Formats: sequence, structure tokens, C-alpha cells
Amino acid sequence: MTTTSRASPSAPAPTSAMSMSAVRTLSARAEPEARLADLGVCGTVVRLEEKDVVFSQGDQADTVFYVRKGQVTITVVSNTGKEALLGVASEGQFVGSSCLAGARARVETATAMTDCELLRIDRDILARALHRDLALAALFLDRLLARNIRAEEDLVDQLLNSSEKRLARALLLLARVDSEGTPATVALKVTQETLAEMVGTTRSRVNAFMNKFRLSGFVDYSRNGLHVHRSLLNVVLR
Repeated sequence: MTTTSRASPSAPAPTSAMSMSAVRTLSARAEPEARLADLGVCGTVVRLEEKDVVFSQGDQADTVFYVRKGQVTITVVSNTGKEALLGVASEGQFVGSSCLAGARARVETATAMTDCELLRIDRDILARALHRDLALAALFLDRLLARNIRAEEDLVDQLLNSSEKRLARALLLLARVDSEGTPATVALKVTQETLAEMVGTTRSRVNAFMNKFRLSGFVDYSRNGLHVHRSLLNVVLR
């Protein structure tokens, strides 16, 4: 089920670009959505349930989505029907931004991995806002670079590490335990099928590793979902 509502715009701020010194002094915790609100740019709030499709491969690419809450999987399907999981976008990240570089059709499918709240922004509106505001452009670039770095790390992880280490890293990234201020234990709602796609192995192997992690005290289960403990870092670092 998908519901939408209009985000309330804030009073527009002057549209002149900020100085580079202002960009450098932005807080590391600053969010692009706050800059958009300062510029009087509003989007459409989209609320989705788990497994709802944000957009599909081949759809017209004319909007960008900002993840307010939840996580979104990015997948691609080949002509022969083989599907690959490219990554997961979490809160504070953009999805579908390739349209800003001229793409007219979606080359991937975005699906809600959890219940999500997204901000849907028209491509042309966002492009104009990025051109006229250095602070917003800096924050947007920061998010894109973070995604690129994550993709490079995923490739290295896939090529060099064992399935067990790849699974531990995937769980830690989903739980965002490498982020400053993350609790020692984080609850996740993720299926073993999704984890198998992320790691590039079978569900049976994921199940075996998860049992091993549980017996070691790195993870545990409850009615609220899977609990990932910071101690799981020991698997990645050894």
C-alpha cells in the first residue's frame, strides 16, 4: 500500500549561492532535505510498506527520491531474467538520481525493504536547486560519494572475503553500527533470502552462519526481529 501527501514548504530563503566557507562549516549531520526546505523546495511524501515498489526498471526517470525513513533495495534484472542486488539505500540517501545526469529510463528497480517514508522530488526542480545552492550541492555530492565508496567496498568484499565475513559486514551495515552514536544492539527486520542476495550465497549457508553467530552471542532473535550486537565486528576484523 502506498500513500502520498504534500510536504509543507518552509518560507523560501534567498536563492543566492552560499560562500564556500559556509559549505565547509556545515555540520556533518546536516541533511539535504533541510537545505531544500530552506530554499522553499517541497516534494511529495510517499509512504510505502515492506516490498512495495518505488520504481521499476524501464520506468520513466523524472523524479529523485530522498529516503526519510526505512531502507530501500536496489536491484537489476538481465534480459535472461537473472536478478542481482546492487545495494541498499538507507535514511539520508537519494534513490534514482541518475536522471539528473540525463537518464530517461530507470536502469534499476527500487523496492521498500522495510516500511518506508520517502520524499519524491521532481528532477528539474532538484537540478535547479543544486545549481543555485552550494550547500545543498555539497551535501548531495557527499551522499553520492558515500554510495560510490560503499559500492567499491562491496566489490572488494565480494572478491576477497569469505561468505561468513560478507554476511557479518552486511548485517553491520544494515544495522549501521559503524555510525557514530549507534546503540550497542540494533534490531533489524530482514529475511535470510535478502541476506543471501546481498552476500551472494545460498539461504542455507546464511542460516548456518546465523546459527553460528547466535551461539557466539553476536546476534539473537525476538518478536521485534533480529538483534545485531556490536560484538559482530569481531568476525569482520579477525
